[in-house]
Amino acid sequence: MARIPTTVVTGFLGAGKTTLIRHLLENAGGRRLAVVVNEFGDVGIDGEILRGCGVEGCADDDILELANGCICCTVADDFLPTLRKLIDRPNPPEHILIETSGLALPKPLVKAFTWPEVRTRATVDGVVAMIDADAVAAGRFAHDEEALAKAREADPTLDHDTPLEELFEDQLGCADLVILNKTDLVDAEGLARVEAELAVHLRPGVKVLHARQGALDPAVLLGLGGAAEDDLDSRVSHHDGEDDHDHDDFDSFVVRGGAVGGVEALTADLRGALEAHDILRLKGVVAVAGKPARLIVQAVGPRIQTYFDRPWREGEARESALVVIGEKGLDQKTLAPLIAAMIA
Repeated sequence: MARIPTTVVTGFLGAGKTTLIRHLLENAGGRRLAVVVNEFGDVGIDGEILRGCGVEGCADDDILELANGCICCTVADDFLPTLRKLIDRPNPPEHILIETSGLALPKPLVKAFTWPEVRTRATVDGVVAMIDADAVAAGRFAHDEEALAKAREADPTLDHDTPLEELFEDQLGCADLVILNKTDLVDAEGLARVEAELAVHLRPGVKVLHARQGALDPAVLLGLGGAAEDDLDSRVSHHDGEDDHDHDDFDSFVVRGGAVGGVEALTADLRGALEAHDILRLKGVVAVAGKPARLIVQAVGPRIQTYFDRPWREGEARESALVVIGEKGLDQKTLAPLIAAMIA
């Protein structure tokens, strides 16, 4: 029996993973795809977005959510039972897509495919790393060794090896293919600089593709034949030898509310909060007064994207829910009521 190919889509917060997977679903060409979504936060926003894609042949039970914690930390308790549920179906999917949270390490997940109950039935076709070209071009993950050396001389207690940098490097180091997304926001010089920075962390032969809104031909992304579980030693991680990794460096909380009066006013208010506070990521579903469809809100850094995805279903509560993610110490006491007032 042929093993079911599985594509792991990794990448930092806001890189465009959900948009990419939605594009793959919309262009599956009749292929039976299933999606496993893992999120950081208490509301399954990404799962809801994918369920609202309206793709013929993509049923709600083809989108499975892992909401009990980071996928790489709950492999045995959460991920493996979910994977078995998919491959045990009478009519199993032809390809499985896994969207990790922006905080997940890909290597422990790939290693799970070496487990006896999985190894003969599914394989990691490839690990695809989504990179936000605009964020990297702006220096959010740049590592200037000379500047670090000077900073360490000035303050020997300063630690620049932050969790965000480690996650970024681990995701790149495990990748079989890198998608440099949002390239329309960066000029040619900036893109060349970003590619040079990424190349330092990539394994030999790993290609970098450019994309806008994650729009790439599925033929380029699916069918890589990587069998990544057989090649673990080449995928070096900062966390090799550790049993798990710590998520205490990040905070998240959910803000719930009713319907907002208008999209432009909400966007302006949210942009002010993003600029004034150290918010890594904001995403959610918003009800807009007088509109029959849900508004999807996605924000990373200063950029905010909004679009209506599907009509509210009959009997579905028309309410808003936004997930806010930041590094440890995020001022929830100030931010929660501030954002709550925007979606009251």
